[in-house]
Amino acid sequence: MPLTHFLGLIAMVMLAAGVTIALALWAEVPLVALGFAAAAGSLIIGWNRLAR
Repeated sequence: MPLTHFLGLIAMVMLAAGVTIALALWAEVPLVALGFAAAAGSLIIGWNRLAR
């Protein structure tokens, strides 16, 4: 993967994370709930990889 594509990918991930946090704050979702959802999603993906 060329360096420019890699850096662009990192920039897009950071932008998506920022937009997600901004929308959650705008919708008045508690950050604890957002963190819990991220942790739960991570556990589900981890369990899915172990099952294969």
